[in-house]
Amino acid sequence: MGKIIAGKTSDIPPGKMIKVSIDGRDILVANIDGKYFATDDSCTHSGSSLSEGKLDGCVITCGWHAAEFDCKDGKFLKFPMKLRDLTSYSVVVESDSVFVEL
Repeated sequence: MGKIIAGKTSDIPPGKMIKVSIDGRDILVANIDGKYFATDDSCTHSGSSLSEGKLDGCVITCGWHAAEFDCKDGKFLKFPMKLRDLTSYSVVVESDSVFVEL
């Protein structure tokens, strides 16, 4: 598939996350201290949009039921029951553009 532009670096300042739709998939792109990470945007518990939740450091907390995932690798962190990890994607920054590799 290759790399697809997710936005400009100015669209995703440090400590923030956005949702982008790429080839029919909703992808969350987060900026942690100037490094960019991408995972699926849908919570594996409820299907809610994780980009509508909270980002604290590298931890994404789902806004619906507070499931927690690591935005660096998509790993499930915390919830009352075991959940599937999120799919993680490589991110490349070229000049001032952020690309997600699918």
